[in-house]
Formats: sequence, C-alpha cells, structure tokens
Amino acid sequence: MTDRSHAALMDDTYRYQRWVYDATRAYYLLGRDHLIANLAPPPQGRVLEIACGTGRNLQHIAQRYPHTALYGLDISQQMLRSAGAKLGARATLAQGDACDFDPRAAFGVAQFDSIIFSYSLSMIPDWQAALHHALDQLTPKGRLHLVDFGQQHRLPAIARRVLNGWLARFHVTPRHSLPMVLSDLATAQGLTLQMRDLYGSYAQHAVLTRT
Repeated sequence: MTDRSHAALMDDTYRYQRWVYDATRAYYLLGRDHLIANLAPPPQGRVLEIACGTGRNLQHIAQRYPHTALYGLDISQQMLRSAGAKLGARATLAQGDACDFDPRAAFGVAQFDSIIFSYSLSMIPDWQAALHHALDQLTPKGRLHLVDFGQQHRLPAIARRVLNGWLARFHVTPRHSLPMVLSDLATAQGLTLQMRDLYGSYAQHAVLTRT
C-alpha cells in the first residue's frame, strides 16, 4: 500500500519542480550515466527503475538498449505525469511505494532482470526495506544497480556541510551506511557485490548480483 503521507510530500515537492528537474539535477546527480553504461541487461530483458521520477534514466536506457522492456515505479503522480509524457508507450509506469509494491498488480510481471535505484534511496524513508523488497523481485542472475550520494569522506568538511544542508531542503538524506548495509545483504543472501566511489566519494555506485 502506498504511503499516502510520503506520496503527498513528494507531490508537493515536485508539483512545479518537475518542469525544471532534468535541467537542474544534471549538475549534481552525478554517476547516473555511469550506471546506465554499465547496466548491460540481457537481450529482451526487463528493466525496472524504482522512483523513476521524470523518466530521464529510462529514456536514456531506451536509447542505449532498444530491445529491453522498461518499467518505472514512482510514489509521486506528479513525477509520473512527466515520465509518461517523455516515454509514451516505450515504458510501463505505475504509482507505488518502493517498500511494498506488487509487481504483478503494477506491471503484469513477477520479476525483473535489472532493477535500478538512482538517487532515490536517499529520499525513501525506509530505504533498507526498499532494498530488501527490490531484491525479492529480481530474476535468478538478476542485478540490482544503484547510484546515490556517497560517504563524502574525501570531500572538504565545508563542502560536506554545504552539500548536506542544501540537500536537506529537498528531503534528501545521504545514506552513509550504505556500503555496510549492502555488504551485509550480500553475505546474508549469497549475492555478489561490486561497489566503487565516484567523483572523490561524492557519489557511490553499487551492483548486487544473484548468483
């Protein structure tokens, strides 16, 4: 069931921002194209982006991997309006909560070969539940890809303070414990984890693979 309070907050946040979202976020949501370049879905594979926003990433995936089936989930109807206008029939979109969506009800399929979180875990209140739920929707040998704000440990202290203060205005909380959480998940579920810092620890990119 969709968290109505969070859905309302996201709709309020992006009701007008969605019109300028892609132009403004290009300057600080770094690493999204790195994720897409390394996505490598199987032929005819199903790709789901959780918290797909305006559909920017799905549009780029459609161009790079034209034979994939694309799906997008977002809690905000406002963002889905932008994504629908951008993607048309190229992707199947649905409103839902990242922590408890039903893929069959939302999309008519049970599992996905690739699942993406792109700068979304830092905005999902129960982000660890969202990770667990996403892993349940992966096919055997499926891969979960994510890019988000990093631990920032290589950035100057003043840069960290300014960045995190500014992000808080948009309900964004970098998940500094993400590497440890992913390592624990990989161990508990027998997954392969690949992880790397990007841009001097500004961002982090990770891939969890079912083996």
